[in-house]
Amino acid sequence: MPAHSSFDYAIVRVVPRVEREEFINAGVILYCLTRRFLDARVELDERRLLALAPDIDVELIRGHLEAIPRLCAGGKAAGPIGQLPQKERFHWLVAPRSTMLQTGPVHSGLCQEPAKALEHLMQRMVRPPSGGEPHR
Repeated sequence: MPAHSSFDYAIVRVVPRVEREEFINAGVILYCLTRRFLDARVELDERRLLALAPDIDVELIRGHLEAIPRLCAGGKAAGPIGQLPQKERFHWLVAPRSTMLQTGPVHSGLCQEPAKALEHLMQRMVRPPSGGEPHR
C-alpha cells in the first residue's frame, strides 16, 4: 500500500462583483510536493454565474479559468510564470487577489494519489450537489 502524502489545495472562485463578495466555486488547484504534482481542474457553471451577474463576459472568465491548468503544467506555453518551479507556481496561483478570479484559503490534506484527491475535491467543492455536469 502506498504511503500517504500531504498536499495543499485552494478552491478557485469567480467573484463577478468584487464589492459584493458573492462568488461561485469554479475549480481546484492541488499541489503535492512529495509526488511532484501540481494540477488544477476548472468547470464553470454558466447558469450559476449568470444568476449572480447577468451581464458578465462569460468567455472572458472562461479564458482566464482555462489558463490555470496551463500554468500548473508549466513550460514555455504557460509564459514566464510557467518557467517557475512547481512550488513557486502554486504560490503564485493561490496568492490573494482583488479580481474576479480569486482563490480561497489554502488547506491541507493527505492522499495516496493526488489526481484522485483533486477529482474528489472537484466533486465535493465545485460541482453541484447532484453530481451532474455544469450547465452550459
